[in-house]
Amino acid sequence: GFDSDNSSGDFSEANHKVAEMLDLDPHQSNRTGKRNGETEIQENGIKRHRTSLPAPMFSRSDFSVWSILKKCIGLELSKITMPIVFNEPLSFLQRITEYMEHIYLINKACSHADPLERMQAVAAFAVSAVASQWERTGKPFNPLLGETYELTREDLGFRFISEQVSHHPPISAFYSEGLNKDFIFHGSIYPKLKFWGKAEPRGTITLEILKHNEAYTWTNPTCCVHNVIIGKLWLEQYGTVEIVNHSTGDKCVLNFKPCGLFGKELHRVEGYIQDKNRKKLCVIYGKWTECLWGTDPTTYETYKKSEKRGGEQKKPKASEDVIKSENDEADDMPEVQDTVQYIPGSKLLWRINCRPPNSSQMYNFTSFAVSLNELEEGMEAMLAPTDCRLRPDIRNMENGNMDVATKEKERLEEKQRAARKERAKDEVEWHTRWFHQGTNPYTGTSDWLYSGGYFDRNFSDCPDIY
Repeated sequence: GFDSDNSSGDFSEANHKVAEMLDLDPHQSNRTGKRNGETEIQENGIKRHRTSLPAPMFSRSDFSVWSILKKCIGLELSKITMPIVFNEPLSFLQRITEYMEHIYLINKACSHADPLERMQAVAAFAVSAVASQWERTGKPFNPLLGETYELTREDLGFRFISEQVSHHPPISAFYSEGLNKDFIFHGSIYPKLKFWGKAEPRGTITLEILKHNEAYTWTNPTCCVHNVIIGKLWLEQYGTVEIVNHSTGDKCVLNFKPCGLFGKELHRVEGYIQDKNRKKLCVIYGKWTECLWGTDPTTYETYKKSEKRGGEQKKPKASEDVIKSENDEADDMPEVQDTVQYIPGSKLLWRINCRPPNSSQMYNFTSFAVSLNELEEGMEAMLAPTDCRLRPDIRNMENGNMDVATKEKERLEEKQRAARKERAKDEVEWHTRWFHQGTNPYTGTSDWLYSGGYFDRNFSDCPDIY
């Protein structure tokens, strides 16, 4: 959140140091054996997406945020430019798309006849949306005004479009729909960024389950990056998330607990589902970095009382049969050892996906995130000219060309500044292309709504931002 289009560019020496840290062999950089952009086709006709980035991540160990910030004493915050070494090769629009990594949970919600089970699946989906941020301390690129990102995954049954609709304040709007017309997922994200790495969520997220004529809304928890000045960076999610079913009146309240003085509550999530009469129907517990379980409120209270009396000294673990039965609808859910204290009789709602074995060399990306910036053969002719995949700074960073990426980032920011000055001079207002400002029909609050038409692929009036 330190980048700004008003940047001074005073720290180029830090960017040039990155090149000295890299010793990349371009012939060995892609472990798949495929050139960047090529995709294998499996026997069943479904595309196999890439499993690694073209170049490994560079080391950040020789860089200190403080060594840069101490030069900024007396400067305006908007004049500070963080070197590209602190980024990851994705735009924030692509980071938003990672909501869809656990889309099988939406499919579960669509298939369940019981509204309680639907709410459990939606709650698990809301928690899973932040799970990909675990150990992701790299900062995504700030989207340029008018930047877009689209993703169609026929294998997962959805398509997704997002647009940067405002630069000051930064607002990203997105819209996704099931290819089987079974759900609509949309919202706008306005992260209110604090100087010391704290991002407070703004904007509403809406999920519509069309088969059951239901709509759910919620906001994300607060995200905070610790040890920005010194020490090892680590990420924390905390705050209360309320998921409201506007059709039934049911509500799910999830408490993302702050880690506390001794870290006892680190990553923990606890909450409950209640009906419109405030009767508790289910208790939810787990960790947003591992898994989420649901159990009957009476069972939960009995277990907690027993625990206070000194019972259950050993932490019971879910049997393999329990985990297997809950994983039947999600073959990609891994068998991992988690640290959540299992309460007998609980139902597994969600478990985090295993990351690729070389994830630490790829900015701690998940398999889903690795594929987001993949530029497949023939795709460039179909994409909008504003799509993130075509951003030269992100593309060069992904390929390990750090000097070029730095220069391209500075060029794009300067081009954006010049375009804004030109509009101000001519008194021309910026007009968004795919979204418009309106009112969320369920919350009554201001929201950015999809205008439609993107997938007709008429991109003739798209702005030139790259």
